[in-house]
Amino acid sequence: MSPARATSSDVSGQQQKIAELAALPGVSSGTAWFREHESQIARWQMEVAAIPAPPFGEASRSQWLAAQFRELGLTTAVDALGNVTGHKPGAIPGIVSVSAHIDTVFPAGTPLRIRQEGRQLLGAGISDNAAGVAALLAIAAAIKELGLPHSSSLLFIGNVGEEGEGDLRGMRHIFSASEWKDSIAASVVIDGAGCDTIIAEALGSRRFEISVTGPGGHSWSDFGVPNPIMALGHALHLFAQTRISPQPKTTFNVGVISGGTSVNSIPESASMRVDIRSTSPFEIERLEMELRRAVEQATIDEARAAATRNPSRRPTELSADIRIIGNRPAGELRPDARILRIARAVDAHIGNTAQVQRASTDANIPLSLGREAIALGAGGKGGGAHTLQEWFDPSGREFSLQRILLVVLALAGALREAEE
Repeated sequence: MSPARATSSDVSGQQQKIAELAALPGVSSGTAWFREHESQIARWQMEVAAIPAPPFGEASRSQWLAAQFRELGLTTAVDALGNVTGHKPGAIPGIVSVSAHIDTVFPAGTPLRIRQEGRQLLGAGISDNAAGVAALLAIAAAIKELGLPHSSSLLFIGNVGEEGEGDLRGMRHIFSASEWKDSIAASVVIDGAGCDTIIAEALGSRRFEISVTGPGGHSWSDFGVPNPIMALGHALHLFAQTRISPQPKTTFNVGVISGGTSVNSIPESASMRVDIRSTSPFEIERLEMELRRAVEQATIDEARAAATRNPSRRPTELSADIRIIGNRPAGELRPDARILRIARAVDAHIGNTAQVQRASTDANIPLSLGREAIALGAGGKGGGAHTLQEWFDPSGREFSLQRILLVVLALAGALREAEE
């Protein structure tokens, strides 16, 4: 097989294996089992969504998920960060991990208002990622209740720190400091709704908090003191002139800007947060250099401009601090990766149309390490992610859960176990 592309015979052979797997006793009834247990899956989803899990405040959800794992007979642990693991041992070395992040973007005190109206589930975080957590539990429950075979061990993970400034801290810990870090051979990440994508390419991003400080003062008596807000404005103007590459796609955004205390005060400080994303690590590095150059130049320019506004004042300077608050590595699967061939074969078998796409998910971590990983949706339909109007429609969810189940069992050597 070519290192860049699987042969047609290999593809057809993989599809044949998936067909044999899908025909195994128990596996063949998976879709029906998920449909019959939809009320339980929805109950899990609403229960976990109703537990606040702001960034760095996921402890209550961790404890809830640990209790669910124990009920499913998994060997359960909660690590120092709050990651929850449920282990189901296999007969051969190697682990297949199935994960869903348990954190949300919503700060502490946010009214979550989890509810059901007809078939729709509503409330903050109900789709991203309560749907993923519910799918995680559904897969573990189906494997237990249907007695489904697997040669490799299975590790179910509810991880913290996927959203925002969590910066993938939960998954970083799993792959750098956990007892499983060297044993995970393949990772299936469940995130959000839908089933029309296979995330096999990790979108890289780097986020910065930029603070500019100065002496501050009164707008009248201290006129001529350099203004941190004006320096940030100038820095934004300079940075906005940076050439942006269309290929590979690269973006930047200024999402937060703050500073000052009153309209008649020269602020002592001002800050902004900048997000840079690209499919290319080189472009991220290049834009970071341009951003740092713009901030440095802007603070110099503002100090000089302030001195000309009031020549009688002694010139003063501004200082700038640029702190990285997020750094998500890029990466991608080889086109012939086993996990990708299995996912495509499963889609072909069940008649699902899905596109390989790039996004920023927990899969960024294993992909950046050269490990096999994909991210899949939990099925159903969802919308309003990261807003208080978030919603999820579970219609057809069983189809996507069977899709995930087939991928996991194929990765874990279910056919080998069944034959033995």
